[in-house]
Amino acid sequence: MIAWTAGDAGAFEQLYGRHRLKLYRYLLRQLRDNALADELFQDVWQRVIAARAGWSVPEKAGGAGFATWLYTIAHHRLGDHWRSLKYRPPAPADADERLARLADASTPERALSEFECRRQLQLALDGLPQEQRDVLLLRLEQELTLEEIGEVTGVGRETVKSRLRYAMDKLRARLSP
Repeated sequence: MIAWTAGDAGAFEQLYGRHRLKLYRYLLRQLRDNALADELFQDVWQRVIAARAGWSVPEKAGGAGFATWLYTIAHHRLGDHWRSLKYRPPAPADADERLARLADASTPERALSEFECRRQLQLALDGLPQEQRDVLLLRLEQELTLEEIGEVTGVGRETVKSRLRYAMDKLRARLSP
């Protein structure tokens, strides 16, 4: 990021390549709509580009300053989106078919089993309160630290820990046989 802010265009390509898949997966998991995830993904990167001149190395960066900044932008953009709708829309009618098309299984039985596991996990995630789902996805999928999650979501470290613990307890209860 430092190189890019200094004018190295190739540095942006490296940043984009390093973070694009995880960011897109985070947005898609939250939105469950490919077209909407595409739109917000582009908007987040446009905001990164527009804010380039104002970016500075965080005091406690530890190498993860850009990722924290990027997910903070994404988190705020998601919040803007949900506030604009005043509700969380239901999953698309063909959500199960979309998930089934993504599976690359060697047998129909395995594909069905994996699909069912993913469906149960998604339903369990959907059942979590938004605050718990946010911290859980940022921790497990984006591998952010508790401090980074706190910066992204605007809450303290202990609140992040509490939300993670409650989210994991609820997932265990919903997914246990």
